[in-house]
Amino acid sequence: MTQPAWSGIPSGATSLTPKPAGDRVAMAKILIVEDMESVVTLLRSLFEREGFEVTTAQDGLEALDAVRREKPDLVLLDLVLPGLDGLEVCRRIRQDPLTAHLPIIILSGKEEETDKVIGLEIGADDYITKPFQANELIARVKGRLRRSAPTDPARVLKVGSLEMQLDRYTVTLEGKLIHLTSKEFNLLRALIMTNGRVLSRDALLETVWGHHKGADLQSRTIDVHIRSLRNKLGPEGYRIFTVRNVGYRLDPGSVQQH
Repeated sequence: MTQPAWSGIPSGATSLTPKPAGDRVAMAKILIVEDMESVVTLLRSLFEREGFEVTTAQDGLEALDAVRREKPDLVLLDLVLPGLDGLEVCRRIRQDPLTAHLPIIILSGKEEETDKVIGLEIGADDYITKPFQANELIARVKGRLRRSAPTDPARVLKVGSLEMQLDRYTVTLEGKLIHLTSKEFNLLRALIMTNGRVLSRDALLETVWGHHKGADLQSRTIDVHIRSLRNKLGPEGYRIFTVRNVGYRLDPGSVQQH
């Protein structure tokens, strides 16, 4: 009988051939969210053997922090976690405009059909039950990464005469460099990537400042940054609208992405 991958030596591990160095999927970063150290050790070994970069988190809040800090290409998420459970972690990742497209695969010992349905409805891309088989897990992770590549947020965002190069962390207006603070850059990126939808102050506090709702941070802080951003954007600043008692939105007009 084939040995379950999570219970010891990965099933089929000797037949898993390392990826070529030029394979972009092979260079992807996987965030493993799991509180059982033995499972973390097993999964890390399995994915590093395949050429992936691996980072880990052992509870829900640590997972959300790792998503922002590490910027993984895919999250492998357990449901039963200390603090925030996996479903709430998944929900918050999907609510954040900067991580809404991040691939999430739930890896859980919960086998009931209702658990799978809830996980997928909340926003998981796939649901794998424990015990799992190594070859199947790797294949499904690779497949999810390949399918997500065309729909990942663009690395260059264009709105009117504005251009944001996310990899270079630069913003230009009619080809001329604009000097933004890191908060202003993240604020502009969040507004552009919502594609015209309103971002509440609570969402901005969490997305840009990393504070949850109810944090001791006055909304005036956001207003000051918005005012500064509008001034720096010159004629394109008019695209940022205040939605009274709610938050802000950026009217993209015709948004081009490359």
